[in-house]
Amino acid sequence: MTRRLFSTLKCLQHENPLGLPRSGVPPQFPRMQRGLPQQRSIRDVKKVIAISSAKGGVGKSTIAVNLALSFARNGHRTGILDTDIFGPSIPTLLNLSGEPRLSSNNQLVPLSNYGVKSMSMGYLIPEASPIAWRGLMVMKALQQLLHEVDWGGLDILVLDLPPGTGDVQLTITQQVKLDGAIIISTPQDLALKDAIKGVNLFQKVSVPLLGLISNMSSFVCPTCSSSHPIFGSTAHIFKMCKEHNLRLLGEIPLHASICEDADRGRPTVVAEPESQRARVFEEISKTGN
Repeated sequence: MTRRLFSTLKCLQHENPLGLPRSGVPPQFPRMQRGLPQQRSIRDVKKVIAISSAKGGVGKSTIAVNLALSFARNGHRTGILDTDIFGPSIPTLLNLSGEPRLSSNNQLVPLSNYGVKSMSMGYLIPEASPIAWRGLMVMKALQQLLHEVDWGGLDILVLDLPPGTGDVQLTITQQVKLDGAIIISTPQDLALKDAIKGVNLFQKVSVPLLGLISNMSSFVCPTCSSSHPIFGSTAHIFKMCKEHNLRLLGEIPLHASICEDADRGRPTVVAEPESQRARVFEEISKTGN
């Protein structure tokens, strides 16, 4: 058993998660310094790339894992960090479980599969346990995920960001030196509206935008080979990229195998490395790197 997971996990043993005194008197916190937090690099990591959608359900985590695997296949020492505290997906996508051990310098050692190192809150709590935490605890856990993991030297670390443009996203952009961000969206107008929010967030905090990936762009009929834009015309994607000066890095087709491969912990790049779908991920990894 790991001697220490996160100090924040100890709070779950109490009825009062934030440790407020029973009298109801708020605890005294140290005075906060003015100004933005100091950005710093993640130790032993050369490049950090954030994958964001600002909306759930568009396949962001599946794409993040396939890109990380593609980076590794191209010869880069690669890791992926699951920053979704409440709904971690990386353990399932990489078919990993178990408690990380601690290194000699008291940092968490990533779990590895398919040549990619990974860290996730999903390794630190039981799969069926809800994380009923408030903001302070979430931010503390996130900071430890960002800066208390022994990556052992990486060329690229992929950050799988949760949906939204709130505390987690701001903490990462303000505290970590990001080399770039990739936006994920489907052609659906509703998804694109949220994607634009993500674009604007990264622009405001001066994070370079590497481009956009269109997921579920079209369905290719296996019988007649005709293409059908199930979630809307790809013209919407091109229009958005033009308006926001974004590079379209690639279009991932809508295919049942991508979802099935992800659910069984063998992402497309591993399960079907010679397929057209895997080649799309490979090309995007070469372009976005």
